[in-house]
Amino acid sequence: MGESVIPLTDLRTRATPARVPAVPIPATGLLSDRLGRPLRDLRISVTDRCNFRCSYCMPKEVFDRDYRFLPQSSLLSFEEITRVARLFVAHGVVKLRLTGGEPLLRKGLEVLVQQLAALRTPQGEPLDITLTTNGTLLARKAVALREAGLKRVTVSLDALDDDIFRRMNDVDFPVADVLAGIDAALAAGLAPIKINMVVKRGTNDHEIVPLARHVRERFGPGAVLRFIEYMDVGATNGWRLDEVLPSAELRARLHAAFPLEPLPAAAPGETAERWRYADGGGEVGFISSVTQAFCGDCNRARLSTEGQLFLCLFATRGHDLRSLLRGGASDADIASAIGLAWQERSDRYSELRGSGTAEAGSGERRVEMHYIGG
Repeated sequence: MGESVIPLTDLRTRATPARVPAVPIPATGLLSDRLGRPLRDLRISVTDRCNFRCSYCMPKEVFDRDYRFLPQSSLLSFEEITRVARLFVAHGVVKLRLTGGEPLLRKGLEVLVQQLAALRTPQGEPLDITLTTNGTLLARKAVALREAGLKRVTVSLDALDDDIFRRMNDVDFPVADVLAGIDAALAAGLAPIKINMVVKRGTNDHEIVPLARHVRERFGPGAVLRFIEYMDVGATNGWRLDEVLPSAELRARLHAAFPLEPLPAAAPGETAERWRYADGGGEVGFISSVTQAFCGDCNRARLSTEGQLFLCLFATRGHDLRSLLRGGASDADIASAIGLAWQERSDRYSELRGSGTAEAGSGERRVEMHYIGG
């Protein structure tokens, strides 16, 4: 591939052994980190593979045909994922989000959804089980996923214009097929659907109003469009600050076309700032991790496809839970290891980036988004 190749194997294998404390940490549902943040949301990556090559996540010049993805034996099995998820739920997690890569590339994913849907909180409540997808396989899988117990889906859609969309996914995939997938998901009852648009200044920012208009007219209240500031995740996407369109500017553009009114947060730790159309035409969200960091109430952990626990989207190292799973550790030991990792958590990268000190004390590259999900 030439000299521009960025080696990534070390980003996947560079893990800290998960430590089991001498004094067990009971799963009471009251776990909090050093900044007092509870653990409520677990994002589970089920594959590191994707059929798109979006430049902000998996640029083709790095993830080409010679790139070696993880072998099947390295991936956590559905039973291992369910076991770990059950222990996270005991610590207070109430929401599970399946991610990738592209999670629908994982064969038999509805079996995992069914296993996770059987889990209950200590209070006996079902979990909120969701999935993030690029929508390419959604039309054929929506019904099976809903029947297995999936509650909702989030679909990535970066442009309505077909030429721009094909250029951004870099595999010439048509936007019409993603829109059809959203239709199928709505028909299957996977609503409300969240539609995520990553906005890059100079690339697709002129698509903001057309996409908003289309979502309003085609999907109505069954879909919520969310705009995401282009983030500096990983080491391969060539992120530049001048390509970030701040949410405040983006919101002003949208407000000029469709007047907006603020809404309160739906839940603690929510990533999106919520607004509604003044004419009652639905809701939109703004995820502003670059210009308006929300680290202060972040309650999310991430489990990689090979069983590493990451405590921040911008982390440089994970905690190896797979070795415990496959090394005969008890549930109590694994739960204690999870508890210890969370109790020692102090991550707040986006806040530090905003203050200009994000790289202080770290010479390591951050993990890639496709490996732990967004």
